[in-house]
Amino acid sequence: MTFVLQPKTEAGERLVCAAKELQTAFASRAAAADQAGEVCRENYDDLIRTGVASAFVPVELGGFGLQSVHDWIVGIVALAKGDGSTAIAINMHLGISRGMAQAHQMAKARGVNTEKIAVPLSKIVSGDMLMCATATEPGTDLHPRTEAVRTNEGWCINGHKIFVTMSPIATHLGMNLRMRDDDGDHLVTTLLPIDTPGLIPQDDWDALGMRASGSQSVVFENAHVPFSAIRKLGPWGQWSVGVLMNRALANLPLVGAFLGIAEAARDIAIEKLATQKRVGEAVADYSGVQHLVGEMEIELAKCQAILGAAASNVDEFLARHEQQQPTMEAAHELMKDYQAAKWVVNRGAIDIVSKAMDLMGGSGYTNSHPLARLYRDVRAGPFMQPFAVTQAREYVGQVTLGKAG
Repeated sequence: MTFVLQPKTEAGERLVCAAKELQTAFASRAAAADQAGEVCRENYDDLIRTGVASAFVPVELGGFGLQSVHDWIVGIVALAKGDGSTAIAINMHLGISRGMAQAHQMAKARGVNTEKIAVPLSKIVSGDMLMCATATEPGTDLHPRTEAVRTNEGWCINGHKIFVTMSPIATHLGMNLRMRDDDGDHLVTTLLPIDTPGLIPQDDWDALGMRASGSQSVVFENAHVPFSAIRKLGPWGQWSVGVLMNRALANLPLVGAFLGIAEAARDIAIEKLATQKRVGEAVADYSGVQHLVGEMEIELAKCQAILGAAASNVDEFLARHEQQQPTMEAAHELMKDYQAAKWVVNRGAIDIVSKAMDLMGGSGYTNSHPLARLYRDVRAGPFMQPFAVTQAREYVGQVTLGKAG
């Protein structure tokens, strides 16, 4: 029996098939992009051309009509087997486009004219709209300090965002902000053209891994946007049902990227062992090698199983709450399940890549070998919010004990 994740819907099959077709090309470009520390534009041209970038766009507008979060995750796993940097970057775009597609679907169900809502979705299909996203700022998580202040003409934004993945080539930036008005202190969201005056990319991405993700920081200096550009999500600095769901749904597919990296490392090691000899003897016949391969396979099965279960649970959760909003308790349970899967897969993926490098021997330690890049890329998983490893266990314990805020 295999635990490898497989798509469950027709749209998911189209996404995964397209993603798999890109793996070889992505892998062939990964080393150069990693060495340069730059986004590989060709990868995104391929994502647009094959329809991966417009997977959530309704079929009648030229997309795949994807709705399953499970299949979204399977697609990200497949992309990451080619290049992890590209997988985490396009995931941001897919998360935003999913929300747009849902808005179109709801408007259509209500009999509302969808012509205006369809415009950005059509631009996604044509490749004229490629969206990056960020929720991260230095020294904070749920409390964004980048703030939108009301003016006579709209909003004025000042602040600093980091890890703005794919921003060097994106056309739009989606992010969370703080906004205060007479009704209180709010967490809000906005989607801005990347060329908005006052939005200043810093060109400062120089990391250990995920070097081709384009995760530079962005500074906002009196960036002015219209009133319609800001939408309230919930209270600032507090959990709400909407924020819990949005953060869990947007970030769970990122876990798939690290599973994909682990699967790629495993495949590299197994392929090498099929032909590797030492003093005329097949290395695969060594008992130590067989034990290590067995440990790697068990760890991989564990990661695949928990992520597949978490992904299926999300689709079931959304189906159960299609007609009514979940309770805070249910939303916290959703976030808890995501945290459990994130914890297991992030740690397991690091272990799998490390074991693959042990099996490969000294050649895998050289920068010219793909395992060296995978070893650096996979290490990014535990840092991704929410939550970092220093916070995740506390949160899971709080939810379990009924003490989450």
